[in-house]
Amino acid sequence: MIWKPSTTVAAVIEQNGKYLLVEEKPEPDSDLLLNQPAGHLDPGESLLQGAVRETLEETAYTFVPEYLIGIYQWHCKRADTTYIRFAFAGSITHYDPHRTLDDGIVRATWFNFSEISQQIHRHRSPLVMQCILDHRNGKQFPLDLIKYYD
Repeated sequence: MIWKPSTTVAAVIEQNGKYLLVEEKPEPDSDLLLNQPAGHLDPGESLLQGAVRETLEETAYTFVPEYLIGIYQWHCKRADTTYIRFAFAGSITHYDPHRTLDDGIVRATWFNFSEISQQIHRHRSPLVMQCILDHRNGKQFPLDLIKYYD
């Protein structure tokens, strides 16, 4: 058996002191959780393309990645899955209020740091807060650090 981690991308978007997060129900009977716009990389897509696509699908905002915040490895014991997350920071350029959001996404909304900190029990993973902390601490790596070969 070959072990394969799950590759995910996430967008950390901050405007006027607030972060764009999604409220989601990963399973129909699960609690409402908070996450960055994030998801699995699709076959044949680059990390940047994945971050842009996931943000649009989950928030209806067009995301423009500006830099890499970090690469994170997390083993979720409940699912017995290891995730490798590439988190990007950037800006948004457009919002489509008529766009239908992905299944499981209840809404996308803005939270300040205090609100996010007070709701750690609702975070989908420990990566939610870590990515925000790294963003607030100025972690920045150029996008050309990532090489994509098709």
